[in-house]
Amino acid sequence: MDSDTFVLLIAEPDTAHAQQLADELANHEVHTLVCADGADALIMAGSEHPDAVLAAVRLPSIDGPGLARTITARTGIPVVLGVGDGDGPAAVAALAAGATACVAYPYRMRELLPILRAIRPDTVPAAGPVLEHGGLRLDPSTLQVHLHGEPVRLPLRELRLLQLLMQHADRVVTRAQIREAVWGGIPGSNTITVHIQRLRQRLGDDQHNPSTILTVRGVGYRLVAPPKQRQPADPLVS
Repeated sequence: MDSDTFVLLIAEPDTAHAQQLADELANHEVHTLVCADGADALIMAGSEHPDAVLAAVRLPSIDGPGLARTITARTGIPVVLGVGDGDGPAAVAALAAGATACVAYPYRMRELLPILRAIRPDTVPAAGPVLEHGGLRLDPSTLQVHLHGEPVRLPLRELRLLQLLMQHADRVVTRAQIREAVWGGIPGSNTITVHIQRLRQRLGDDQHNPSTILTVRGVGYRLVAPPKQRQPADPLVS
């Protein structure tokens, strides 16, 4: 596993919920290991050495507070406990036993990601605030983009590219800035150009005469907020 990848062990008896959570975290570059009870979590923590453990309070074999106590004492791996309604006493016990933090259960990305980022700031991207410019809306915590109220499905790289452009709306973002922020500084001859073209296509922007993502020749790109309402189609000219 790449040392720059955050590895999270999820101890969750509800396998469907665990898989959904793993899929959502993958979009935020968090690699997950999943187990269904406290005993397995204890074994996996010792063998896999994850960056953190996320455990539900109610686990078979060893409950969340017991797991936090044992893992903290044996390995020092941070344990985050998922706390639901009525789990207040368990949360107190877990924190007293050495748990790093408690987070509301069922989990929400906007609450969980900042905790993981605090554990390893260099690996988990910050979600950031909701960005809204004209008819374009991007929520980094849910990875959802809407244009004129309609959802737009974007691969993660294009979503990050759009997020960067929206963060600097109406200002020029240089190709060097894009390469550093979205590709970690890795050079590529036409990678940025190709992704800009794909992003324009998904947003319905004209490739030859764009109105949303403008090319500043020799420098970079500038995002102009699309109108809040979808423009009516031009009437047919007879």
